[in-house]
Amino acid sequence: MTTEADLVERDLITRVPTDLFIGGEWRPSSSGKVFDVEDPATGSTLTQVADATPADGLAALDAASEAQASWSKVSPRERGEILRTAFEMVTEHADDFALLMTLEMGKPLPEARGEVTYGAEFLRWFSEEAVRVGGRYAIAPDGVTRLMVHKRPVGPCLLITPWNFPLAMATRKIAPAVAAGCTMVLKPAALTPLTTLLLTSVFQEAGLPPGVLNVVPTSAARALSTPLLQDARLRKVSFTGSTPVGRDLLRQSADNVLRTSMELGGNAPFLVFEDADLDAAVEGALKAKLRNMGEACTAANRFIVHESVADEFGRRLAKAMGGLFVTRGTQDGAQIGPLIDARSRTAVHKLVTEARTSGARVLTGGEPQNGPGYFYPPTVLADVPSQARILSEEIFGPVAPIVTFSQEAEAVELANNTEYGLAAYVYTRDVARSLRLSESVESGMLGINTGIISNPAAPFGGVKQSGLGREGGSEGIEEYLETRYVGFADPSAN
Repeated sequence: MTTEADLVERDLITRVPTDLFIGGEWRPSSSGKVFDVEDPATGSTLTQVADATPADGLAALDAASEAQASWSKVSPRERGEILRTAFEMVTEHADDFALLMTLEMGKPLPEARGEVTYGAEFLRWFSEEAVRVGGRYAIAPDGVTRLMVHKRPVGPCLLITPWNFPLAMATRKIAPAVAAGCTMVLKPAALTPLTTLLLTSVFQEAGLPPGVLNVVPTSAARALSTPLLQDARLRKVSFTGSTPVGRDLLRQSADNVLRTSMELGGNAPFLVFEDADLDAAVEGALKAKLRNMGEACTAANRFIVHESVADEFGRRLAKAMGGLFVTRGTQDGAQIGPLIDARSRTAVHKLVTEARTSGARVLTGGEPQNGPGYFYPPTVLADVPSQARILSEEIFGPVAPIVTFSQEAEAVELANNTEYGLAAYVYTRDVARSLRLSESVESGMLGINTGIISNPAAPFGGVKQSGLGREGGSEGIEEYLETRYVGFADPSAN
């Protein structure tokens, strides 16, 4: 039986473009091939999308390169107004974007609506940053030369976005590039290209000139990106995804000395001290762990809890996580949706199984759900051995492993015992301790008594093998700008 909700979903899917977008025009793949986009809650195919070839990628770079000179001369105010218009259009069509993300990615509708708000804010933020790109003028110390420093756009960029935040990751890269005056080739994730394609149609309607944004979804990411990285016309690559892929892109970027922004993997520690407000800590843990079903690079990956409160914290967290409603994200009351695909669910369960075999206790969850879709129940593990793989690898699922500590120095050592350094979370009422931890915990971002730290007005990025560069904040636009110095000799000074 077809319901009204089914009709709404089908209507939305039919309105989403499914071709490549190159030079301001929608076109099929040069090969004529397409690939399926799946609903992870059912395993069924939502639609098919044009499968870009390496030749299509180069055609997109042709368009971006041709548009770069004229686009860089467009006034900052005009670029900002295009972003502002796009912000208003995304906000106006928030329900469509939220439903589309839920269908292709799986997150519950309330969370998808939250991403629309978050993602749209990058458009508004950088619409305001576009007119604030500055420089400086100074007299040289010798008094002879006048120093002028100004900024100019880097040039054509390759933007590679992940599947887990299909709107926010696109706007977080597109918006600063537009504001800075750069043209782009954007490759969305093959698992979730539809949201990006709908966003592309918004930019087209908002007045973005042809060739500024070119979008090439593909099922063969490396085959498409390699010739682009080898092309001297490309001047920057911005990537969000796994650390192994990021390393490979950095190696390829070296030949042409490309500017790079890399937002890579994470293994975020969540520290709970003996003086923490446990109710607040559990609430923060739910946000830090279960946003996007745990499929986030900022997700709390290791819960490092003081031994005096570990049992009580584990009990409360297990009760809270075990009581969440796991179902398709479009259903009323949905709190946890499916993982993105079968491979991801298998990988998560393997980590849990290995931890159990090593001696970890399951406080809730621990077994995949039967039926269609790729659901995994929220899981809490206690007494996790220090050598367990689940403590060293990014889980990317709704699993919370708990380990204990007795002294602050031990907590810091456990927190920093990872190659990653993206996000970290701390719960304590001790202000002095908070300040110490802000200096000793090795992460690009730290949340003190909060489980959500992402904000368009703040610089997002990590240290160590979690990446290079920053997105968002006033720092975000700098990633798309080159600094030029001009020296003027003053003859009268001789």
